[in-house]
Amino acid sequence: MASRKSFLLRLDPAVHDALARWAGEELRSTNAQVEFLLRKALSEAGRLPEDAGKPARRGRPHKNRGAADETG
Repeated sequence: MASRKSFLLRLDPAVHDALARWAGEELRSTNAQVEFLLRKALSEAGRLPEDAGKPARRGRPHKNRGAADETG
């Protein structure tokens, strides 16, 4: 997995609440919604770097492929 950079983001509580509701409706975490919106804005402005990694995959992580299969 590629490394991720973390930073503090201060938001107005009402903005955070609206963002969290929107994220929930799209089955994303609030953090994933922020990244989605930033990537979209950068792309639309022609400023998304070509070497930017792909966004994290949505949904549950896959089980380890080396682990025993529980289905039998």
